[in-house]
Amino acid sequence: MKKLLEISLGVVTSVGGFLEVGSMATAAQAGAAFRFQLIWAVVLGTICIIFLVEMAGRFAAVSHHTIADGIRERFGFNAFLWPLLAALLVNFLVMAAEIGGVAIALELATGIGFQWWALPVAVLAWLFLWKGTFGFIEKGVAILGLVTLCFVVGAVMLKPDWGQVAAGAVPTLPDHDAASYWFMAVSILGASISPYLFMFYSSGAIEDEWDKSYLGANRAIAGLGMSFGGTIAIGVLIVAALVLAAHGIEQVDDYHQLPLMLIPIFGFWGFVLFVASLGIACFGAALEIGLQQAYLVAQGFGWTWGEDLKPRDDPGFSTVYTISLFLAAIPIALGLDPLKLTIFSMALTAASLPLTVVPFLFLLNDERYVGEHRNGMIANAAVIFIIALGFVLAIVTIPLQIFGGT
Repeated sequence: MKKLLEISLGVVTSVGGFLEVGSMATAAQAGAAFRFQLIWAVVLGTICIIFLVEMAGRFAAVSHHTIADGIRERFGFNAFLWPLLAALLVNFLVMAAEIGGVAIALELATGIGFQWWALPVAVLAWLFLWKGTFGFIEKGVAILGLVTLCFVVGAVMLKPDWGQVAAGAVPTLPDHDAASYWFMAVSILGASISPYLFMFYSSGAIEDEWDKSYLGANRAIAGLGMSFGGTIAIGVLIVAALVLAAHGIEQVDDYHQLPLMLIPIFGFWGFVLFVASLGIACFGAALEIGLQQAYLVAQGFGWTWGEDLKPRDDPGFSTVYTISLFLAAIPIALGLDPLKLTIFSMALTAASLPLTVVPFLFLLNDERYVGEHRNGMIANAAVIFIIALGFVLAIVTIPLQIFGGT
């Protein structure tokens, strides 16, 4: 039972992958423009990330390596360099979007422009990472992130046609604006199947000192944690489909439109709940990605690392998240539209999948690392499908950005 309490790792990971500005923006746009038609993309992304997160936890528990450690050791630093650079770039864009999400929440709450909040948000995130422990960040964000359940409550209170909602879980061709439809599908998949998600999870498992005794709990954590995030994302999509469309909003191109989702349901408290959900989820995601940037570089170069260590004991690790946070705040401080950055970075995230998932497939079938716990036929089939999906997304992302992006 004690091991199952580690569900917070799964929940905090899902907060960073599903319940932040990427998921809210893509789900809201999808619901407003295509009602329930793109629920299948959220479902597909959730299933894919459940498989990847379970494998990441299993790999860490059995091999006592993170994914980054394993790739560098198994394939050599030169081969690891390309996924490292791609991951650092994509993570940088996503982190900037998350800082932008917190800044938007603060603008909505105070009326002060989001640009002015970018650097203070970065400073606050840095203080959390500098002074906090992994357990404090993990459990604190997980508990506060439960506020996002308001979207599920709102979706139920709106009493949608559940037959139409269920029908949205089956892929269908759009009846209008095909380029935008497929671009939104790619963006939703990018928001769901983020490489940093499962790589962060493997580092978190090492931080929490997992071993083989955690394999059963890992399956529960991966399934419950990721399903939690996916359920919230579907809730956002349903609320957007029923509320924004009723207000004649079919294109979410201004973040000031987003609070309208909850206000008709909860009144003034709907505004408060939206601001709290956006701010907490994005701040949690910024912390997670800041840590993941430091994990990637420290593990790639073989440095000492760990959020539970004092900064003086892992100076390289703490320097990386410090620099990453402040650099990511600059585009937002200069006025870059966080909503447009979010949609673009989610699509780019989906396109970067093959660079990390392909070597991961080899690691999960290498007996030297996972022994008898290597992937079975179903797990391998799932990863091969995700790799194929990633290659397709990599090919279509730029054309869809040109013809269907916002």
